[in-house]
Amino acid sequence: MDGEKKPKQVTAFLLFCVGTAVIGSLQFGYNTGVINAPEKKVRDFFNSTWIKRYSHPISSDVGTIIWSFAVAIFSVGGMVGSFSVGAMVNRFGRRKSMMLVNVLALASAALMGLAKVCSSFEMVIVGRLVIGLFCGFCTGLTPMYLGEVAPTAVRGAFGTLHQLGVVVGILIAQIFGLESLLGSETLWPLLLALTALPAVLQCLLLPFCTESPRYLLITLNQEEEARKVLVRLRGCEDVSADIQEMKEESMKLAMEKKVTIPELFRSHAYRQPIIIAMILQLSQQLSGINAVFYYSTGIFANAGIPEPIYATIGAGAVNTVFTVVSLFLVERAGRRTLHLLGLGGMAVCGLIMAVSLQLVDSTPPMKYVAIVAVFGFVAMFEMGPGPIPWFIVAELFSQGPRPAAMAVSGCSNWTANFIVGLTFPKLEELCGSYVFIIFVILLIFFFIFTYFRVPETKGRTFEEIACGFSRPENTVSSLPPENATTLPVSPTTEKVPMVEFIGGT
Repeated sequence: MDGEKKPKQVTAFLLFCVGTAVIGSLQFGYNTGVINAPEKKVRDFFNSTWIKRYSHPISSDVGTIIWSFAVAIFSVGGMVGSFSVGAMVNRFGRRKSMMLVNVLALASAALMGLAKVCSSFEMVIVGRLVIGLFCGFCTGLTPMYLGEVAPTAVRGAFGTLHQLGVVVGILIAQIFGLESLLGSETLWPLLLALTALPAVLQCLLLPFCTESPRYLLITLNQEEEARKVLVRLRGCEDVSADIQEMKEESMKLAMEKKVTIPELFRSHAYRQPIIIAMILQLSQQLSGINAVFYYSTGIFANAGIPEPIYATIGAGAVNTVFTVVSLFLVERAGRRTLHLLGLGGMAVCGLIMAVSLQLVDSTPPMKYVAIVAVFGFVAMFEMGPGPIPWFIVAELFSQGPRPAAMAVSGCSNWTANFIVGLTFPKLEELCGSYVFIIFVILLIFFFIFTYFRVPETKGRTFEEIACGFSRPENTVSSLPPENATTLPVSPTTEKVPMVEFIGGT
């Protein structure tokens, strides 16, 4: 097969492995959105269970506290799960870890699906905690696996697939949550338990997928096995470039001791990228996107839409479409450019949304402006802040510190998610529609930080990116130009400074 000297960028087997991994992302999205549609039915179940036990209805305050706890505990589970990713993947590998965590999804499905039969609202709460734990693992495992199996030239596009899985999962949850489908008084337990189906499907498909070649060569030192895996993934016998890149990374890793989470912050080489990773994750959650999605039905109702639930599903469809658009743009425009575009667009739409919602009573046509602003806000989110923070974290770190970095950044994301979910209702009560001005201010801060601190990683190897952060004196730094000549990294290579001012990329 001498005619095929160059590897294919994308093969059917690579797509199969990636698609199987993204089922975990779909699970994350589904379980994020599934609890919103049947809220009234689930709260009624909590109340009826309380009456059976104590012969009187639950008080309004206690009912709100229990419901808020049931929703927020999902994020608590996510924090714990994401923080545990590093230890799990180092012990079991990427593929086996994805299989093992599906036990949590099945256990959660059983708890939530049988809660009504057992007259136990506690089972719903525990089930939400367990599925949150599972989703926390997924938010670390999936982006890591995608980043390590994808060719460098299309790594960004493949990384975007994680977010595509998330938004498709949210859209599926919104559709199935319609009262005419599974969001009814009798079928809502089945709606929550439906998370078992993708878990079973992924368990059936994962044995046919490959382990990450980087894990095989760098962690397990199984070069021949890694070579065989790469041949299948790339569709070509010549995978020497991939092997050489991983060997260079492995040699550098052999000179370093194992990187722990505290060392990410103590080491000059890791401190800057881990701060960037954490703030990128905060920019996703503190952008206000969850506030818009959690309360979009109310926003559309206030704007005078007769069937606001369908407008919310429309927003979910916009979410999905623009995630696909970003998939095609991320390798052309670059990660940093799209993130800046998304943050800036969200700030503008957020400002328009706040003002138009405030004026809708006195100026009825402003309701159409508010609707367009919501759709624009969602679209801009998926251009940058939605997909990019997940996979760029895997790009900022080499094999050694990557699991610990994914754990820290994932925990930052879940913590911010928890804070927004807990504080937004009270903030909205105090500020009204002007609550979105708070998010606009945060978006401007994240835009400034991204402009001055976040490097462009498009088209660079993991080692080139890691070398760019090696010089502690850099305060405003970037990576070498994409078409620059890069010397091979060896165990004796001195630390290489980033050489291009980030504002000029």
